[in-house]
Amino acid sequence: MLRVLDECNKVSADFSADPVHDLRVALRRCRSMADGMMAMDPDRNWKAMKKAGKQLFQRLGALRDVQIMMEWIEKLNLAEFSELSPGDEKASVEIVPGMKSAATPPDVPADPASALLRILQARETEQKREAHAALEEFDRKQWSHSLPQRAARVRPGSAVFKHLALERWTNARELHTLALRNRSQVAFHTLRIGIKRFRYIVENFLPAEHEAWSKDLKHLQDLLGDVHDLDVLWATAQSHHIFGDDASRKAWHERITHERTKRIDEYRQKTVGPDSLWNVWRAGLPHGQQIHQIATRRMKLWAKALDPDFAHSERVAQLSLQLYDGLWAGRMLRLTPLQNGKPNELRSSLYAAALLHDVGKSEGQKGHHKQSQELIQKHGTPLGWNEDDMRRASLVARFHVGALPARSHKSIRDLLPDEQKSVILLSAILRLANALDSAHDGHIRKLKIENAPPPSPRANGFARKPAPLGKNEALVIAAEGYTQGTTTAQTAAAERYLLETVIRRPVVIRPMKALAIR
Repeated sequence: MLRVLDECNKVSADFSADPVHDLRVALRRCRSMADGMMAMDPDRNWKAMKKAGKQLFQRLGALRDVQIMMEWIEKLNLAEFSELSPGDEKASVEIVPGMKSAATPPDVPADPASALLRILQARETEQKREAHAALEEFDRKQWSHSLPQRAARVRPGSAVFKHLALERWTNARELHTLALRNRSQVAFHTLRIGIKRFRYIVENFLPAEHEAWSKDLKHLQDLLGDVHDLDVLWATAQSHHIFGDDASRKAWHERITHERTKRIDEYRQKTVGPDSLWNVWRAGLPHGQQIHQIATRRMKLWAKALDPDFAHSERVAQLSLQLYDGLWAGRMLRLTPLQNGKPNELRSSLYAAALLHDVGKSEGQKGHHKQSQELIQKHGTPLGWNEDDMRRASLVARFHVGALPARSHKSIRDLLPDEQKSVILLSAILRLANALDSAHDGHIRKLKIENAPPPSPRANGFARKPAPLGKNEALVIAAEGYTQGTTTAQTAAAERYLLETVIRRPVVIRPMKALAIR
């Protein structure tokens, strides 16, 4: 991040091509770092830094495009394609868009390359003034105080950053497939940005992988960057009407197309087939169950930075799962056939909701349950988690306190009936689990459904279904560390109502019996 400040000082001298490029690279890397840090550290300054960096980056972009086109004209030796021979009438040249002269003035070059260079030089002068103004408006304080210290706390090379890199890899790989399918200019440009984002996450946070992959990543990025530059050069040449005849236009187009095709072919050679670089990179990133597990760790880190008592949320999550598992084993969840087909999805939603239910307290105590819902929705779905599960989790977190969830509530009234039932059921479990740790001291250590024994095995190896409770029989929850008459007991008694409504029977909470010591 401090490199941005150094590059700002260098570029301010004359805004020449190399310093402008170096500053844009430093800004993009900082914005990529902010993306990575925001996944675990939701400090608002990261977002502010990213926004400020984007503004300066974009305002330098037009200048950089002009400078690149000037370099390409020289690199491709396009000046050799002169449209006029000595003595021919000079063609009109559009120096400023919308303004043409009937005949080229004596000081205006006759060939397309020189004409375009004159146009670009005039534009470069204008864009340098704009870049200077952008640099003057750029607030450098965000790079000089708290954020470098916050970034230094993060350990590079951790599994969390490998998961973040896998997200970037997945996105870039999809863009790769799309680009090779339709081969459009926009698709290849978008692919270049996707690879760049993947590369910068690796470069910023995964030193071992960066050492192994950096050369190939940079080469592919450069190939696609050249393709984009050539596309911009040809579009600019056409828009300024610098060609006086079809021969010069054709010569330019053939030269540019040849160079563009050569780079796309080289990109394909390195990224298609069993030896594809995409496969090499994927092999070094998380697989299988690791993806979900690391995604959960990322989610916990994010929540821990927002929740003032995340240890409480972790305890509530464990109590919630114990309740859910006990109710599921005892066939008391009253699920529909569709819900019965996805018990793990409901369990995942409950776990996420319990872990994240208090992140809204970062915005204040009042109405924090509503803020929790908004923050979870903004956080999005980490790779390895299901989007529907996270959406459901945000709704369940919304109802962990406050108004009871009802089908008519604006938050769930548009859901399908089965989904409404799921949200209400999980909210009932979370409300009770949260009440059992309302003192935030962890004295309730374990829950068990006392009168719902697990299935017993039959002689033929199949399990018998547990005997259902009687029609008016209460559900008895045994809680280790629970004491009647305490504030926690009173809070739990008030919050058990929703669960009683869902399972259609009374709920009784009592202390767990201690095991006899022999």
